[in-house]
Amino acid sequence: MKEIYYLDDLSVGQRFGSGCYVLDEKAIKRFAAEYDPQPFHLNNEAATESFFQGLAASGWHTAAVTMRLLVESEFKPAGGVIGAGLDVLQWHQPVRPGDKLSVETEIVEVRLSKSRPEQGMVKARATTHNQHNEPVQTFIANLVVKRYVP
Repeated sequence: MKEIYYLDDLSVGQRFGSGCYVLDEKAIKRFAAEYDPQPFHLNNEAATESFFQGLAASGWHTAAVTMRLLVESEFKPAGGVIGAGLDVLQWHQPVRPGDKLSVETEIVEVRLSKSRPEQGMVKARATTHNQHNEPVQTFIANLVVKRYVP
């Protein structure tokens, strides 16, 4: 495994794993209270009667945990994980208290920049799974990655 991946080190189909992160009820409610204060993220009783039929983490909380796992993963693009936008962001199922999340990143496109020869763009699919290896979130990000310049 390489420490840093420059644009020229990356190719379509490469996959990278991450460590794990467990979301507990307290963290779910704390995040929701500050950023997404909806009853099904804050209150167990209200959540039971909601669409989610139980307490569920905010999708934005899942996205934030995914970002942390991605930054700490095997995938270390030169210059950092610098996003230029998302093509897709999907939440497949709720994340519940106690869920153990991990991320698999797959390179789906690599291209040189036409205007900046010292960098390029990488399209990467990050799929967040729970402890049952079920996808809970997927995003496809466009990342700016430096080229190796000796």
